[in-house]
Amino acid sequence: SRRVTTATPVADPSRSFIYAASPDGHIQKLAVADGRALWNTAITRLPEREKIASSLNFFRGRVIATTGGYIGDAPPYQGHVAILDAASGRLLHVWNSLCSDRLELIDPSSCGESDSAIWGRAGAVIDTTTGDIYVATGNARWDGRTNWGDAVIVIDSSATRILDNYTPTNTDELNSRDGDLGSTSPVLLGGGYVVQGGKDGMIRLLQFGRTRGAAPRKGGEIQVVKTPSGDDLFTAPAVMHGTTTWLFAADNGATAAWTFSGGRLRDSWRNKNGGTSPVIAGGLLYIYDPGGGLRVYEPESGRQVASLECGGGHWNSPIIVDGRIALPEGNSNSHRTTGVLNVWRLP
Repeated sequence: SRRVTTATPVADPSRSFIYAASPDGHIQKLAVADGRALWNTAITRLPEREKIASSLNFFRGRVIATTGGYIGDAPPYQGHVAILDAASGRLLHVWNSLCSDRLELIDPSSCGESDSAIWGRAGAVIDTTTGDIYVATGNARWDGRTNWGDAVIVIDSSATRILDNYTPTNTDELNSRDGDLGSTSPVLLGGGYVVQGGKDGMIRLLQFGRTRGAAPRKGGEIQVVKTPSGDDLFTAPAVMHGTTTWLFAADNGATAAWTFSGGRLRDSWRNKNGGTSPVIAGGLLYIYDPGGGLRVYEPESGRQVASLECGGGHWNSPIIVDGRIALPEGNSNSHRTTGVLNVWRLP
């Protein structure tokens, strides 16, 4: 293998297979029963530079993966979206965020630009109604034509056509000071509204359509609010729909909740507990503190109802399923060969 992958696998709806990334730049289809590999497909030509960091996704018989770079952003690499056929493993389509006029898996050294990592925790986000794919990119050149650094881009389900796009008016400044807009993945609120965090401590409320296409769009945010503590946002915010739409986010220094209605975010509650990506399950809000401990809240009031003891980690988040909570500890940057998985039973 090359280095490391932090990509969360995705399960096939049949529950018979999972799709997982490996540090050599491949995606594998594995049988749950015995771990047997049914296929193995490369999604990069330079795994020494292009890292598969974000969670994989699955939609309508296709596996969706994204690439970024390693710590230090050593060139060359280009963040790209890869679409694979889940049955055969065939690489169907590639959309490159740099040299985007080349709809193929490219040798990174053959593109005149580097970086533009797609590395947010949630990876490529799928609109399950249309199949449209939302991605956010990190530091790189933006020209609104073929280079889409520090941008949010919507591409069609085949990853062959840009449907809409956005970059801040200060995109050049973000690029020059390592201010990745794409430190988080886009968050879909519904009705074309999207939330996008970033390393600059801001959360942007945007509106997207399907008719603007690749015509470049700079600025035009509907609303901008601060991250929970004003710190960089690396986590994936969570959305809860009901009679009211809720948005939850956590960063290194705080946790916050907003309601969303009438095209506006409104502050609801906030505390000084840092955390990783929030998880909503069974009417409760779970947030892991990378310093150690899993806090459980009532989502609408912010009242803490439990604290589960566990060790520290990095960007780990809990999984709540079948009456149990599973949470890994540790940090991939420590390069340890052992780890801890905590499992609690729900009452």
